[in-house]
Amino acid sequence: MMKKIAKRLQNLQTKIEKGKIYDLDSATTLVKSLASAKFDETVEIAMKLGVDPRHADQMIRGAVVLPHGTGKAVRVAVFAKGIKADEAKNAGADIVGDDDLVEEIKNGNLNFDMIIATPDMMAMVGKVGKILGPKGLMPNPKTGTVTLDVAKAVSNAKSGQVNFRVDKKGNIHAPLGKASFEANKIKDNLVELVKTINKLKPASTKGKYIRKTFISLTMSPSLEIDSQELIDIK
Repeated sequence: MMKKIAKRLQNLQTKIEKGKIYDLDSATTLVKSLASAKFDETVEIAMKLGVDPRHADQMIRGAVVLPHGTGKAVRVAVFAKGIKADEAKNAGADIVGDDDLVEEIKNGNLNFDMIIATPDMMAMVGKVGKILGPKGLMPNPKTGTVTLDVAKAVSNAKSGQVNFRVDKKGNIHAPLGKASFEANKIKDNLVELVKTINKLKPASTKGKYIRKTFISLTMSPSLEIDSQELIDIK
């Protein structure tokens, strides 16, 4: 099995010109041709930013609603009570609760992809923070997942919102859609993501903001995109 996978990757690697840095149009067209799995692979981007996440003002974190969505059905859980709980349900939330939702999470029932909470519910959410945090599910105002406008937050989540943050080494990883998407839709999603990341550039950063950028599929080699072209996206 491993030999088959290795051979498949070697064959795909021949489609990528060694050492070449691709422009956006070429990259989004080429990445589609790398699809080889029996499922609709996710298009993924990996960016190395010139930031030091040890400094609070350089901890890049945010959210963006991709214009063409991610191609994935997102299950949304909402911590809310009363009218806000009704608003969340009407907006299409899959799970809405308070104490009962806390118990579900404590019991290991994490059958959702994103959590939204009203500000008054954050103390309750904090009870399961040690479970949610490591899984990247903790609601945060910077990603619009701690809000009074739960209807909009649920709508954004269902429409293809992607939450992102730099890791300890200054890298951001995010989905851009599916291999079945048309190349121009993958490009549109990528541009919207990069536009948002560029807006978050800290004044204290030195040198090149976007250092390296790679795009790939779930089971494909990666190819490098011209980072300067991405820096110029406003």
